[in-house]
Amino acid sequence: MDERVWTEVLRPTLSDKQGGALFISSPSGRNWFYDLWIAGQDDEEEYWDSWQYTTLEGGNVPPEEVEAARRNLDTRTFEQEYEARFVTYTGLVYYGFDYEESVVNRPYDEGEPVLIGMDFNIDPMTATVFQMDENDGTLFLVDEIEIFGSNTDEMAEEVLCRYPSAQITVYPDPACVQTRTSAGGRTDLSILQSYGFKCKFRRKHPLIRDRINAVNSVLCTADGTRRLLIHKDCKRSIHALERHSYKKGTNLPEKGGDNDLSHITDSMGYLVEYLYPVNKQEPGIVDIHGI
Repeated sequence: MDERVWTEVLRPTLSDKQGGALFISSPSGRNWFYDLWIAGQDDEEEYWDSWQYTTLEGGNVPPEEVEAARRNLDTRTFEQEYEARFVTYTGLVYYGFDYEESVVNRPYDEGEPVLIGMDFNIDPMTATVFQMDENDGTLFLVDEIEIFGSNTDEMAEEVLCRYPSAQITVYPDPACVQTRTSAGGRTDLSILQSYGFKCKFRRKHPLIRDRINAVNSVLCTADGTRRLLIHKDCKRSIHALERHSYKKGTNLPEKGGDNDLSHITDSMGYLVEYLYPVNKQEPGIVDIHGI
């Protein structure tokens, strides 16, 4: 059923009697039913619980029929219909992300430096906040900031408000060196510098595919190593990594629309690609300290 049947019709009718609801379904991609299931997996979530059972565990279908289906169906269909797995979308950009493996409860550590990827789109302006394990280079996404109808000054002030005593390095969009009329002739780089941030960025934009490949390589390498882990409260980032897809028939990620996922993944990508580039020959890195 459409999500609005629940949110606009059924959910309000349960309020006066404090009623409950039981949702039963086979997975069908990562839709709003998946969001409910994820809520039920959170140990700190008070109102939801969720369970997952395979067809064989249900006891209503003979094992030989399940095995026959395994032989006859493609892997994606079998995993969804018989193993109750939430199979990722075809054409998913960040295929290295796996909720069970990538999402952790590692909180912000006040004693460690802060690394910030930043995208300068106005609506929203986006920053993703990381810390790094110096022993093995693992990145931990600990916070996300989206400000609608904003500008670089407001973003810088919000960062300082959240992390007033931290050593902060920003990895911005390389377009940060362009002068903006809307910013009184200043550049995004000069604004960030004026707030005391250290800035690291490439002289020119890396190829989109190189930035995406860099993120996928830290999400999960070919041998299963994960060097990018996401705090469970970074809901928007998790949503973007799970669902950002390519435009049909192209190698270009979807952009625009009411639920544009590209800005938050772009902000991640500027930082990750700088630190872990997949194209070692990419020329020119600029390392500029704040004033």
